[in-house]
Formats: sequence, C-alpha cells, structure tokens
Amino acid sequence: MPTMPTMPTITLTAAPSLPPLLARGALLSPLKRPGPGAEAPATRLVLPAARADRTRLAAYREVCGFAPDSAALPVTYPHVLGFPLAMRIMAERRFPLPLLGLVHTSITVTQGHDLPVDEAYELSVHVKELAPHRRGTQATVVTELRAGDTRAWTSTSTYLARHRTDAPAGAAAEERPEPLPAVAEWKLPGDLGRRYGAASGDRNPIHLHPLTARLFGFPRAIAHGMWTVARCLAAHGAEGEVQVRAAFKAPVLLPTTVTYASRGPAFELRSARTHLTGEVLRARGG
Repeated sequence: MPTMPTMPTITLTAAPSLPPLLARGALLSPLKRPGPGAEAPATRLVLPAARADRTRLAAYREVCGFAPDSAALPVTYPHVLGFPLAMRIMAERRFPLPLLGLVHTSITVTQGHDLPVDEAYELSVHVKELAPHRRGTQATVVTELRAGDTRAWTSTSTYLARHRTDAPAGAAAEERPEPLPAVAEWKLPGDLGRRYGAASGDRNPIHLHPLTARLFGFPRAIAHGMWTVARCLAAHGAEGEVQVRAAFKAPVLLPTTVTYASRGPAFELRSARTHLTGEVLRARGG
C-alpha cells in the first residue's frame, strides 16, 4: 500500500519576529497572482519549546477579558504563540496568496485539556491545503501544540484571498437564524486594535489607526477577528476538554458598541449586523 510523503520539517530555535515578516509579506503581495492550481509550500515549521511570556499573557488576558489569575492558558492563546510561524509561511515568496488583504474567515479549536501556563510545548504550523472558493482562493492553516507525546491543542484556520473566479455570480445567501438572546453590551474604544496588537504581536495596519485602515479600504480601524472570538469565549467560558468553532462574518469598525449574545453552546457578536458566530462544544456532557 503506498505511503503518504512526509512533509519537510524546519525546526526553529526561536519564534520569528513579526514586524519584518509583515513588511516582507506586504512588499511581495503585489507580485502574487493566485489562481487555479496554486499550491502552498509543503513545509511544517516546528518550535520545540514554546512558552508564554508572562507579561504579554497578562496584557492579553486583560484586553480580552480572561481571568487574570488562572493557572491555565486561555483557550485562544496558542493561536497567538503560533501566529508568527504562520506568518513566516504566508510571507514567503513561494506562498501564492498575497498577505495584504488576506481575510481570516473561520477557526476551529480542539483542546484536550487545560494548558498549564508555565509548561513548554512543541508548537508546529503548516498549510494543509489551498482550495477554490466562490470569492477567490482559501488557505487552511493548521496549528498544533503538543505536551510531551500528547497533542494537547489544535486549531484549523481558513484565510481567504479574494480575486476574480469562474464561480457563478449571486450565490445563494445563507439562511439567517433567529438572533440569540442578548447577554451583554460592550463599548469598544478606538485604541482596541493597538492594545490587542501590543498583547498579541499582530500589528496589521488595518487594526491600528483610521489612516492606515483607509489604505486598505476601511473607513476606520477594525477590531482583530481573534480578539472578537477571544472576548466572546472569555464571557462564555471554554476550558478543559473542549471544541470551539467560530466564523468571522463582518468587520467590527472602531470605536463602536456591540452586543454579545448566547444560548446553550452558541454565541454571537453583533451590532447592526452580525460580526461573529460560534459554538462551544464540550467533549463530555456538552
């Protein structure tokens, strides 16, 4: 029986620095023309002993609303640890999608158990596939955290590069479910993107200031999608053996007021439109 080829692995000694990666990705973006047959780099990046920085973790907890004294990492924090590795892959010349304009459309997180704050984890990131989408090309990025021989945390993120396709125009709209019951109203300040960027390292200019956001077609700075899901999970509660699914529907322009809504496993963030939908599924009893 034929065996699947092994993905080449590059072992890193430290997490890549994000600013030069973002700059490189921005410079290469105009040169990239995604289309049918595009392939992602068949590379798996591994950081053998990834640890949370206590100072940045405390800032992350504060800006996202997680409890400050928990002995476990927030369920979304491994995404922050893996983000520089994902950016290194997506900023490469061989990665066919332009980093500028790439839209994070969904994330699924599976956590096997609470992750102790002080533990060192093997962190790995790879692009699973590129696939046609009715609005362009979609990349699936997989991030894994291992504690010893155990896969403790996995996420699958989809990123969309929009471009002209042969898909029929006017695809059927999604059926809109009944709004979930409102639980809380949150006033989001204009500097939220800068605060989350400082805590997470994700200083994409669309999140930082109205002037830089306008360069990319937004009238004002927008909140990070991963902040919206983290803030909702801090309110909803997601710990232990759990699976989270979230879909990013529309950007959150800053400053603004949004409504957090929830019922059972489902949650959403909305204002005049729905920005985020998701659910928290517990492996036992959930």
